[in-house]
Amino acid sequence: MIELKIGGVPEHFNLPWQLAIEEGLFEKAGIHLQWIDHAGGTGSMTKALREGELDLAICLTEGIVADIVKGNGSKIVKIYVKSPLTWGLYVKKDSPFAKVADLENQRIGISRWGSGSHLMAFVKARQLGWNTENLQFVPLKNLEGIREAIAAGQAEWFMWEKVMTEPYVSNGELRLVDTCVTPWSCFVIAVREEILQKYLPFVQKIAEIINHYVQDFKQRPRIIELLAERYQIDLEDTAHWLHQTHWATDNLVPAEMIEQVQQTLLELKIIEQKKRYPEIVQVLD
Repeated sequence: MIELKIGGVPEHFNLPWQLAIEEGLFEKAGIHLQWIDHAGGTGSMTKALREGELDLAICLTEGIVADIVKGNGSKIVKIYVKSPLTWGLYVKKDSPFAKVADLENQRIGISRWGSGSHLMAFVKARQLGWNTENLQFVPLKNLEGIREAIAAGQAEWFMWEKVMTEPYVSNGELRLVDTCVTPWSCFVIAVREEILQKYLPFVQKIAEIINHYVQDFKQRPRIIELLAERYQIDLEDTAHWLHQTHWATDNLVPAEMIEQVQQTLLELKIIEQKKRYPEIVQVLD
């Protein structure tokens, strides 16, 4: 039995991992896979990968690509969620900002540098034609920290995954101003190179197990109710999200997607150069 640590956000996208671990599927393959919640998101996980605190992580595509280019000794082994991610742009309920144009040059709450909440603000700003050099960020660790800062007037707006943030709109705490859809598959699995060199057959087995598990995930009995209950999401929102979400059932990582992400990061001056595909992706057999 080998022991490996895997990290991910404590959100609905990762329920397949939670259930597969609970059902002992990895244990049966000789792998003790320890799940570690990272409420701080991709920025928190890239740091944990660098420091050897995680062996594998389910990261936002743009975040891990940026960090690998900057020297993170990890590689992407597969896409986890093929569909894009829908981000919401939020302000507090009584904010004077009524439309997205009002948010230009206002302070943006983010979880961590290099997180999705950080990088997608650049993407959205570019879509809106804003000068990205004028963006002002306030790092606040996680969604709870961001919400507290927004309420206290320490930041004016932030971006977060839409379904997970909907309860705070419904209860009157926040107001949705706009949305932004990622132009690529949203989640990938990254593995430290040291682990790939030492335990590649086990990494391949982990990929095989999760690929098989997500094939009929949407057809599981009462899956909508289970998702809504575990993550405190409205049933209707959960059903809509589940319909739109598609998990990858293979290990393909398209070179054109990696190129698109790098080109976007380069244009936004988040990275200074690109890396070759083999330096970012480990192809699994």
